[in-house]
Parts: sequence; C-alpha cells; structure tokens
Amino acid sequence: MTDALKAGHGLELRPLNLRDAKALFALVEANRERLRRWLPWPDTTHHPDDIRSFIKRVRSQARAGTGVSYGLWWKNHLVGVASFTWIDRSNGSAAIGYWLAEAAEGHGLMTAAVSTLLRHGFRTLKLNRIEIRAGVRNRRSRAIPRRLGFRHEGTLRQVERLGDRSVDHAVYGLLASEWRSR
Repeated sequence: MTDALKAGHGLELRPLNLRDAKALFALVEANRERLRRWLPWPDTTHHPDDIRSFIKRVRSQARAGTGVSYGLWWKNHLVGVASFTWIDRSNGSAAIGYWLAEAAEGHGLMTAAVSTLLRHGFRTLKLNRIEIRAGVRNRRSRAIPRRLGFRHEGTLRQVERLGDRSVDHAVYGLLASEWRSR
C-alpha cells in the first residue's frame, strides 16, 4: 500500500480506506448533479455500499500495483478524489483521474494534487508517461493538464456515455523527460 502524500495548500492525499466511505458518499450526494455532468459513475452510486465496493476495488488495485485512489483532505475535510486510475508498470505508463467538490474549487487544490501525483509517478514509481483524459467541454478539468505542462495528444470521439449522450475526450500526455525539464 502507498502512504499519504503532502501536496501543499494544506492538502493531503490519503489512500482511500473503508472508514472514508460515509464521508465520501456524503460528498458525492452533495455534488451529484455537478459530477454527473462529466462522469458516468454518479448514476450508479446510490448507497454507501456502492462507495464501499469502490473503495474495496481501488484498495485491491493498490495492493496489485495497478492503480491507487486518494481522498483529498483539506482543512480536515474530504473534498475530492485523485487517482492513478490505471498503472501499467511494464510500459511505464499511467492515467490520472480526479474530481473535486464545488465548495473546494478555486483554491488551486486540484492542480496541487495532480502535481503531487506527477512527482510520485515519475520519481517513486519511475513512470515514463502519464496521461489525463477530460471531456472536451469540461474547461476546468482540461485546465489542469494544460497548467502542468501536458501536451494535447488528440481527441477520442464519443468515447464515453453520460446519460443519453456520448462525449469526446481530449487526451493529454506528459513524459518523464518533459516533466524533469520544466
């Protein structure tokens, strides 16, 4: 398992644990309408047991070294999640995903969280490439990789179903050599 990561701004990334399920479910409930605009899983997350199942799954991924999900703790409150949604050690690559409660937006928290994941991914995990995908119309989410020096590598057309619509994803990538040279 991985340890907690300090991200600055009073933000700490802690690996999700079953004791976080109640707080995480409450956070999803409070932000459900916003989240479902950009993410498919809020429509299938209706009970704290759904969150517990998610946490068990990501903890299993962490033990296997194929992913890890962190709760974002700011001012002693859970405010979001940032994850290596998959890690491919044989190819030295991974993907980052994230979401943040509306009340925590505008404080630089997600930029700090993703920057911390980059440092962990490139220094500790010795990855060569990290990618982020975001809905092409999700300006706030797309701003994170742009701000952190990722390159826009292309667009995946109609790659995800959100309710009754399909959305395109912008794909951003950052190589270890690019990250080190910044």
